[in-house]
Amino acid sequence: MTENIGALDVPAPHLGPDKTSVREVRDILGVNIRVASRADVFADIERTIMNGEHQKYAFFNAHGANISFKNEEYCSVLKGFSVLSDGIGIDIASRMLYGPKFPDNLNGTDFIPGLLGFLKDGVHVGLLGAQEGVAKEAAANFSKRFPHHRFSVVSDGYFDDAKQKRILTKLKKNPPDILMVAFGNPRQEMWIAEYCTEEHAKVAIGVGALFDFVASRVPRAPKLMRQLRFEWLYRLWLEPNRLWRRYVLGNPAFLLRVLRQKFSGKSR
Repeated sequence: MTENIGALDVPAPHLGPDKTSVREVRDILGVNIRVASRADVFADIERTIMNGEHQKYAFFNAHGANISFKNEEYCSVLKGFSVLSDGIGIDIASRMLYGPKFPDNLNGTDFIPGLLGFLKDGVHVGLLGAQEGVAKEAAANFSKRFPHHRFSVVSDGYFDDAKQKRILTKLKKNPPDILMVAFGNPRQEMWIAEYCTEEHAKVAIGVGALFDFVASRVPRAPKLMRQLRFEWLYRLWLEPNRLWRRYVLGNPAFLLRVLRQKFSGKSR
C-alpha cells in the first residue's frame, strides 16, 4: 500500500485519569455525535484496551444520518455507540446548528491507520466482513505497515446463521482487542449492537469499505481531493450507478433535514 494507509502524524495524548465520563455531544438528526479530537479518541481506545473494558464505535456521515433518520431502530442502536464525526456534511450540519465544526474529521479510512500507528504496544486486530478474500488481503497489507500488531481474519461478510454461530464462538475463544466490522451501514452497527459484547472484543468498530481500500480493491481519491474534503465526489465518479442516489439525492435531502432541525428545534 501507499500513503493511502500511511500513519497519521498525531501527537501522543497524555493518558491521565479518564475525564471522558461526561462527553460533549451534538445532536444531528437525532444522533448524538461526540465532540472530540482524533487524539482524544485514540487515547480513549487505548485506555479501553488497557483496562479490559468494552466500547462500540461508529463513524457517522451524511449518508448514515439519512439512514438513521428513516430507520428508527438504527437511530436507537447508535445510542449504544461512541459516534464519531465523518465527512464534510457533518461539519456543515454542525456549523448550521451549533456554530463551530467538529474538532477533527474522523473518517474511518484515515482514522484506523492513524489509530494503529498510535498504539505502540502490540494489539490483536480482527477483521470481519467484505467479500471473500478482501479481508485477507487487507490484513496482509496492514501487517506490512504495522508489524507490531497481530491481524487475523474472522470471516468475510457473507454468512448464514450456522456460520454466524461459529464466528461468535471463534471470537469468544480468542477475542481481539479491536474488531473491525465491514458490513456497511446500517448492517455493521446493527450486528455489533446485537451480537458483539465484552466476550467478543474490547473495541468493536464499524468500518464500512475500509478493507476494500486497504486491499487496493478500490482506489482512494488523489491527496488534494481528500484534503479539500471532496473524496465523496471521486467515489461518485468511480461508481456512479451505485452511488448517485447516496450523493446526488442524499446530500440535498440531508441538508434539508438539518435545516428543518434548525428552524423547528426538532431533530427527528
